[in-house]
Amino acid sequence: MSEPLETTRGKTRWRRFAALTLPALAAAGFIVFGMANGAIAASFAVSGQTFKVSADKLVGDGFVQYGGVVQDGNGAAHPVAVSGINKATLTNLCQSVKVPGAPVVLTINAGGGDKPARASNLLLDLTELNGDATFTNIEIGRDAGTLNKGPASAKGATGSFGQQADKVVINDLKQVAWSTTAGTFTLTGLRLKVNVGADAKECF
Repeated sequence: MSEPLETTRGKTRWRRFAALTLPALAAAGFIVFGMANGAIAASFAVSGQTFKVSADKLVGDGFVQYGGVVQDGNGAAHPVAVSGINKATLTNLCQSVKVPGAPVVLTINAGGGDKPARASNLLLDLTELNGDATFTNIEIGRDAGTLNKGPASAKGATGSFGQQADKVVINDLKQVAWSTTAGTFTLTGLRLKVNVGADAKECF
């Protein structure tokens, strides 16, 4: 095939993805198995709530994705779609988290103008992802234990569903996540703000 394969899709519900591909994620036996095979994405207990991330554009080199599990401080397991990217740029990045039971939202903004935020060895534990996406040289249905285009640690359990691509571009990115980790994360023009009352708005 002389031309790279490109696939464009938008508005994917990753809760459904995780439920369809790995129906036994929440079982204790799978969690132990997953830890031994690299399916547990976050190496720390996540907080008891998700957060939102948006960006005008994400460009990533070396992309992988597979199902996994994160655990919160109470030991509860949460199915996720793990996305790994070797190198990523994010234009007009916004991250927000709402304080439960109060009109308070913490927001972080960075990467505006011609100086996008940059990350290396990026791992995202997602429950939802929306946007207009283009993948270059994508492989869908690959054994998650053999993924090799993303960060070295980004592999799922052997025999489980995975996909990978040489490159991913997502416009109008909106995602809900349990955690984000990166080798380096450069936030140009960083602005952190605590919004209260009528100004307590999330990224989307």
